[in-house]
Amino acid sequence: MGILQSELWRQLTADSREGSRAILRLEKKGLIARKKELHDGRWTYRVFAKRRYSTIDSIVDIPCAFCDLVGNCPQAWIMNPNKCENLTKWMQGLAESAKAVAKSAE
Repeated sequence: MGILQSELWRQLTADSREGSRAILRLEKKGLIARKKELHDGRWTYRVFAKRRYSTIDSIVDIPCAFCDLVGNCPQAWIMNPNKCENLTKWMQGLAESAKAVAKSAE
């Protein structure tokens, strides 16, 4: 996914000099990554965020929050995927989703 540097500068109403400096600072801090790309016959960079920020959507379906077994679970208050099949399945689903997103970004 990502965004072309030139498009980012247009959206931020910054000139290329100012934008390049900001991009380099963010890259040095490890907040973004850049990938060289040929776009409309010119070399440029596509900028990607390195951090994924959580949203409520990422945890809304966690099984522990609405588990029918929470009162009877011997591991109450210890959420451990080694002891809970529902939590294991949920975490595997998250991992698969992350892999799919990473693959589509390549």
